[in-house]
Amino acid sequence: MSNTRRRLDGVVTKTKLEKTVTVRVDRSYRHRLYGKVIRTHKNYLVHDELGCHIGDQVRIVESRPISKRKRWVIQEVVRPASEADVTVSQVEAQVDESLLEAVTVDEEEPEAMETEA
Repeated sequence: MSNTRRRLDGVVTKTKLEKTVTVRVDRSYRHRLYGKVIRTHKNYLVHDELGCHIGDQVRIVESRPISKRKRWVIQEVVRPASEADVTVSQVEAQVDESLLEAVTVDEEEPEAMETEA
């Protein structure tokens, strides 16, 4: 009896939910007509019994529907994330959030100056 379930390799990007992680699977292919390499990605909600962390390289396998959007399970952790990778991704996320806050604050200030004048 052969196992025909699909398997994909990806990187864990979010671990906020209990027993659920978000895995980003990158895919590249050549355009049929122009031959240009096109890179795409897709995020999957994956059932996690192994306790993965952000940045881990994992192999996911197709399974029965677990919830409305979960149809994949983590089969194995191919390569755990190093501490440097995790801290860099966390710092980048914090910088992005602070930049968004700064932009919204900057947009509000010119309006306040115009009303004062």
